[in-house]
Amino acid sequence: MNSNNNILIKTVITKNIGKINPNSIDDYINAGGYKALQKAVKMTGVQIVDQVKASNLKGRGGAGFPTGIKMEAVLNTDVTPKYLVCNADEGEPGNFKDKLLLENDPHQMLEGIIIAAVALNIQKGYIYIRGEYNKAIEIINLAIEQATKKGFVGKNICSTNFSLDLEVRSGAGAYICGEEFALIESIEGKSGRPRNKPPFPTVSGVNSKPTLINNVETFSVLPFIINEGGKVYAEIGTATSSGTKLISLSGNVKNPGVYEVPFGVTVGQVIEQLGGGVPNNLKIKMVQLGGASGPIIPPSMLDIKLDYKEMADLGISMGSGAIIVIDERFEMFDIIKKIMNFFRHESCGKCTPCREGNRQILKLISKIDNGTATIKDLKLLETLCSVMVSTSFCGLGQAAPTAVITTLKYFTEEYANKIKDYSLQSKSV
Repeated sequence: MNSNNNILIKTVITKNIGKINPNSIDDYINAGGYKALQKAVKMTGVQIVDQVKASNLKGRGGAGFPTGIKMEAVLNTDVTPKYLVCNADEGEPGNFKDKLLLENDPHQMLEGIIIAAVALNIQKGYIYIRGEYNKAIEIINLAIEQATKKGFVGKNICSTNFSLDLEVRSGAGAYICGEEFALIESIEGKSGRPRNKPPFPTVSGVNSKPTLINNVETFSVLPFIINEGGKVYAEIGTATSSGTKLISLSGNVKNPGVYEVPFGVTVGQVIEQLGGGVPNNLKIKMVQLGGASGPIIPPSMLDIKLDYKEMADLGISMGSGAIIVIDERFEMFDIIKKIMNFFRHESCGKCTPCREGNRQILKLISKIDNGTATIKDLKLLETLCSVMVSTSFCGLGQAAPTAVITTLKYFTEEYANKIKDYSLQSKSV
């Protein structure tokens, strides 16, 4: 955690970081840990879900779906058994905030997972951790072992009749397994590829049974909500985006790191006041939000607030919360080629729009960059991006061309300068 006493920071789920030993459950308990669970086991599932709904918490994995609504869907089904999955497969380039939580406050996430399991009467859960996060895997396995000895996991949790078996699974470096159904396929021992939606996991997930899937940050919020109440959490942030958000700040800034901020602060405030701005008095050329699959915006848009609605109204998203700052030393097309090469490599190949689309977009971007493209190529690029967004099987293909789409919109001159006949026909584009 990059410590900074700036007033922009609001610590809710990072309050223990740097203050407790992540390998000590006693440290966590002494800091108030597992009190929320002890409170939750005395509540009904409806009462717990109502608190989550009152908090207006939205999933912190990128989609921003209301967590309480998702939990309610699993609660209200009579189908058994039910499953729980914590998505800790943090593979989006530019994001590393879940890693911070996993390695520095593992019991907070575990407590949130157990609270959700108690609420929904789920007795089997999986924590799916990115294979490269070796340290995190060790820490979480130790945390589960410690929590089991204390009676928070396993049989008769907190002296009740409720039992929960938690198991850590690790991925093998496949970006696609961050997608919920590809992750479920992997848990089931299959190749990590997405399934048709609907039905959604709340109806048919692990072993075709109702499944609750949330990411590390989302589960980590639940202890606060149960301890303090959903309304208290809802008072933090904005009317349309409650609570705090972990921001993975990287790139050309003086102070990269993870920052927890209330919704409503601007992208520019995070970069300048928390990140310290760009080193060596260089100017910002562009900023990518959310990671490799996120939009690229110009400096003129840095006053945009971190707010689901405000961003959606502009047709962009903060995704999982990455802010990648790129200064004037770098060429836009070099950045885009790296991004598209990443998606070309990570496409699972299940659907043609993504499998072939990423390859063709990379070829077209390279052609534009070397100065041999025509206005016809530019139109083809726009069409390809549109087709991928509309017809790709899952979120990977749908989001892969986002950087291209947004640079076409906000950095038109960069394209125009590379295309010889642009000025003659640009009005028709």
